[in-house]
Amino acid sequence: MQELGPFRVYSDGKKLYKNRYSWNYAANVLFLESPAGVGFSYSNTTSDYEKSGDKRTAEDNYVFLVNWLERFSEYKDREFYISGESYAGHYVPELAHTIIYHNKKAMKTIINLKGILIGNAVINPETDRIGMYDYLGSHAIISDELVHKVRTHCNFSFNATPQSDECNEAVDEVRKDSSHIDIYNIYAPSCFHKSTTAKPKKHSLVNFDPCSDYYVYAYLNRPDVQEAMHANVTHDWEPCSDIITSWSDSPSTIIPLLQELMVNGLRVWIFSGDTDARVPVTSTQYSINKMKLQVKTEWHPWYLEGEVGGYTQVYRGDLTFATVRGAGHQVPTYQPLGALSLIKHFLDGTSLPDTTRF
Repeated sequence: MQELGPFRVYSDGKKLYKNRYSWNYAANVLFLESPAGVGFSYSNTTSDYEKSGDKRTAEDNYVFLVNWLERFSEYKDREFYISGESYAGHYVPELAHTIIYHNKKAMKTIINLKGILIGNAVINPETDRIGMYDYLGSHAIISDELVHKVRTHCNFSFNATPQSDECNEAVDEVRKDSSHIDIYNIYAPSCFHKSTTAKPKKHSLVNFDPCSDYYVYAYLNRPDVQEAMHANVTHDWEPCSDIITSWSDSPSTIIPLLQELMVNGLRVWIFSGDTDARVPVTSTQYSINKMKLQVKTEWHPWYLEGEVGGYTQVYRGDLTFATVRGAGHQVPTYQPLGALSLIKHFLDGTSLPDTTRF
């Protein structure tokens, strides 16, 4: 309701309006709230919330998809694609790996998986962290001296603890310098009125309202909405789950899975909103560089309605990297038309346009 879905919520938290840039205009879209305990998803066994982790999430998601396709069998033979953002940089490749494994084990196509698309994705902790500090430094949020301190004194390897006092002091300085901006979109305005409005404000799909979190929260916690959605309301809908109390496993890197998907002939696209500082474009570039892939199509701008929509580079093995200009961590939130163009080209298997005619 704040990104790629068919509806957005008015500022009064009571009604919806259409998103004309919804990804439903490109494909049949199935939204899956996972793991159990996120959104309206739930388990009848409380202890399941203590067993959450990457492997469990992939297994549960696979079981859900198989059962969903049994129930709606008209979709069984359709081409299937998986997309996600942020920590879904883990969820999406892991689910794709699980699908491939079961297809091979059964020696038949259970799910007709063709490709994955991940945005501002957590891929490789070491490069993700280094890339974040480099991005903050290159965008005048922290000083060059502070970037140097962090790079000199911090250990960026996976699960490196404890860090030195010098590292902790430098990281504290970074937090102070970045604490009053939205780290997920460094140029976004702040929300000063953290509530719904008595009357709906004039809405805009292009100029995103930074207080939209509060409108969606109010809407999804209305009893009539929950009843209409057939939600099993064991708890309030929350933007972030506090029911999941622990996380049992998280791989040190997702790069081997991405390589496996490419070897198996899947289309792999990775995109970055270029105003995100949480998992920024630098992090993604550093992670892709670790794969040491040959370049197929050199870096160039791609166009949308006569303007630069972002930049892209294609690698051998069918991996495409693309930036979306002016978008934060949640790309469809800030550049809905650019995100819709991106998904259409991804699904069609066509290159992003390199001419201003598009």
